[in-house]
Amino acid sequence: MSGSSHKHPICPPLVWHTLGTILLAGIVADVSWEIWARFITPFWVGGPLQPAALVQSVFGFRDLFLAEVIHAVVGVVFYPIGYLYIARPLARVIIPPLPWWFVGLCFGVGLWVFALYIMAHIFAGLPPFLGFIQLTWASLVGHMIFGFMTAWVVRVREGW
Repeated sequence: MSGSSHKHPICPPLVWHTLGTILLAGIVADVSWEIWARFITPFWVGGPLQPAALVQSVFGFRDLFLAEVIHAVVGVVFYPIGYLYIARPLARVIIPPLPWWFVGLCFGVGLWVFALYIMAHIFAGLPPFLGFIQLTWASLVGHMIFGFMTAWVVRVREGW
């Protein structure tokens, strides 16, 4: 097949290359998130984003290191899997011409809703979206960066 007529499957096959894409996307996206959350956000809101604190609230434990590990594993492994096998396939089926970067940004918005509505509000009992304080918007930008970087690595490695 020529490059222009080649159609990608809805979901990539789960092979070693795809596992490498998942891990690379997760690492690149998570490092991008961490740079935003810990080094840039403090200039905007006066302090870093602290997702480990949310993890602690949701699961009811005090161990900050364990909370950091849980957040890192979710970001490096599970969120990229969600992009490859849920978000991107849904976009390809529902609105196929959406560009990769737009799908990535929307994926980031979805992660933000998951974090600040489902996890923070429904599970941890905090106000929805933390009451739309400045931190809420910094979190939105961070999640959009995460989604964009995940989609970018998938685009570079998988061609879509």
